[in-house]
Amino acid sequence: MKVKITLNGKLLNKHIPNDMMLLDFVRKYGALSVKRGCDTSNCGLCTVWVEGTPVLSCSYPAARADGRSVTTLEGVRQEAEAFGRFLAAQGAEQCGFCSPGFIMTVLAMRRELKDPTEEQIARYLAGNLCRCSGYTGQLRAIQAWLREGQQAGEVQA
Repeated sequence: MKVKITLNGKLLNKHIPNDMMLLDFVRKYGALSVKRGCDTSNCGLCTVWVEGTPVLSCSYPAARADGRSVTTLEGVRQEAEAFGRFLAAQGAEQCGFCSPGFIMTVLAMRRELKDPTEEQIARYLAGNLCRCSGYTGQLRAIQAWLREGQQAGEVQA
């Protein structure tokens, strides 16, 4: 099967197996930040954006992304690095294994939700598992990061 997928701004016109998952496609073409964790859509490690919406690429057929734009951490590198530094400065750093999927979800949430409550943040992040924390530090850091962005006058999509 032939697909045209724009990966991080680059149009890829490729032949793929019919059963290829988006996770395998993006990794094959250089997006190594996307990780395989559970293969059951339960951990969030494989989170990417399709047309700006977070999806779990381990259970998303690559053929379904035909004609669409897919963004990985590599495609939002500056924003992701800025948020990663902010997490570390807040004392909410992690081992890093779940960070790419977690960061992709947080960046999508920032674009989608205006001034989310703690409950909304927790619900949005529910599919991202971190095996080394209790999420308290991350939640605190996310709330501070969102406040900082609003105070700076950022426009959210």
